[in-house]
Order: sequence, then structure tokens, then C-alpha cells
Amino acid sequence: MTTVTEDKRDVGHTAVTPAPTKSKTRKILLALALLLLLVVAIMAAIPPLVVGGMVNQHVAFSQTWTGVEHDLTPNRLELTTSDGYQVVAYEVTAVQPKAVIIFLSGIHNPSVTAFFGHARMLLDEGYASILLEMRAHGESEGEVIALGYEEYLDVQAVVDYIKSNSSYAGVPIVVYGLSMGGATAVNAIGQIPEIDGLISLSAFSAWDDVFVDNMGLPEPLASLQRPFVRLYTGFKYGFDKRHITPKQQIQNLGDRPALIIHSTDDSQVPYANFERIIAHAPDHVETWVRHGDLHFIVEDGHVLDPQEDAPYAARIIHFLNRHFGG
Repeated sequence: MTTVTEDKRDVGHTAVTPAPTKSKTRKILLALALLLLLVVAIMAAIPPLVVGGMVNQHVAFSQTWTGVEHDLTPNRLELTTSDGYQVVAYEVTAVQPKAVIIFLSGIHNPSVTAFFGHARMLLDEGYASILLEMRAHGESEGEVIALGYEEYLDVQAVVDYIKSNSSYAGVPIVVYGLSMGGATAVNAIGQIPEIDGLISLSAFSAWDDVFVDNMGLPEPLASLQRPFVRLYTGFKYGFDKRHITPKQQIQNLGDRPALIIHSTDDSQVPYANFERIIAHAPDHVETWVRHGDLHFIVEDGHVLDPQEDAPYAARIIHFLNRHFGG
């Protein structure tokens, strides 16, 4: 007798995979949430890791200058800011000065005393100078560099000194800054109405701008970091100072003369920063663009002897004489 066995296999049919259960869906969503949280945590950690090492310090310069190199005998000033820092400045006086120029230097170098050559050049044109070592630099107090958010208060201390000194009665005040000093100069004229003119070199438009510009990533991707940089600087310096950026403060210039200078291939503060500042600036603001990577603007390292760069010296002196030469 033959036994017939029923084949219960589903011939020609593919097995159906059961739909994910609610438990699996929850696990996937939780994993995605944890991944997103990890990405956010990494991005939030980048600004303090990168910027913290730059700003949480007092800059002790390995090299400074006394002025004797340019036959100058400056007066050493000790001034107190409205928030309690003692800052040091060096005054080069002139007989009946056309204006007094406040010099500011960069985030880490050089010392502002490198600008005694500028003071000499301008003294020969009838201008007095005060070279200000901003907080957390050189002989000035402070253990944190404030990226321009607070240094305008240092400039205010110098302005107060000038206004209290009868020898400067009626004398215009011009603020001149390089790099972070250039950004501080713009912030200072935006915040201090007693300043009469501005010369700014290689300034960043805002700290989050230059941070993103230097990330080396495509702009849409790099810009994802921007809110985290703003969050860091907000906690670091106060959210009430978030408007103290050059691209915002230049809008407070009014009709005061200003000269803003940058180089096309600046590797420290990219040219886009200059473009942002000018986009927000009043129409009368003067500009000068030099070709190449000239963060210090002066060619061939002539920061100490600016008259050796004839086009640079001529541009600075022409601007000052046209607006303040009397």
C-alpha cells in the first residue's frame, strides 16, 4: 500500500517578514535620539576646547619695545576701567596735536609697543599717540582675553583720561586697531561717542564669523557650529554683550570718518569678514584692500618701521590729514 504524504510547504511563495514591533521602533528612535544628543554634545564642546586655550590666559610678551628705538620717551599710564581692571598705556605727546591716536594690537601678538614706529611717524605729522595694552596683555591686569566684547571698556578708560587732560582740550580722538584690536576699535567707536575717527586693520566681523570661516569646511556645514560658538561666548562674556560685534557696532558710526583695511588672502581673518563689516557700514566709510596675505597690512614686516612701506604710510597719513589736519 502506497502512503501519500501531504506536502504543506508553500511552493512558489516568499516568506513574509513580520513588521517591526513597537519595541523595535522605540529602540530605533532611542538610538537616533542618543546619536543626535552625542552630535550636539560634541559640537557644544568644540568652542570651549578650541577657544578656551586661546582666551583663558594672560599674554606675557616675549618681546616689547620702549620707544627709545624711535627716539621717543613715552609716559607710562596706569588707568582703571569701569569694570575694575588696571590697564597700562604709553603716551607719546605732541605740541598742539592735530589729534590723539589710540593704538590697539592683536589677540596674542605683537605687544602694542610694536607701534612706537607708528607713533614716531605720526608725531612727525603733528599727532599724539597713546598705545594701549588691553586687558590680559603685557603689564595690564586680567587673565581672560575677551575677544572685543569687553576691551572697548579699556578704550573708554583712555578716552576718559584724554578728556580729563587739559592739554588735549578740543583735540579729536582716533582709535586705530589691528586684528582683534581692529575689531575692538570698531566696537569702541560704536559704543563711545567721544571718539571722532576710526582706522581698523584686518578686523573680524564677529567672533562666530571668523571661527566658522577658519573651520575649513563647506559654509553650510561649518555654519552648524555658529549657534554653539555664540552660546559659548554668551556664557563666557554675558549674553547682554552679544551685540558688541564689529558688523553691528559699525552701524553706530554716524557721520564720523572711518578707514577700514584688509588684505584679500588674509589667512588669519579671511576677507569675508571685511565684506560683512562693509555691508553694514555707512556709505561714507573709506576702504583700502591690499592683495596677498598681509594680516598686518604693512608689507615686508615693516610693522616696526611703517614709513618703509610708502603706500601704507601715505594712505594712513592722507586719511588723518584730510579729516583731522586742521
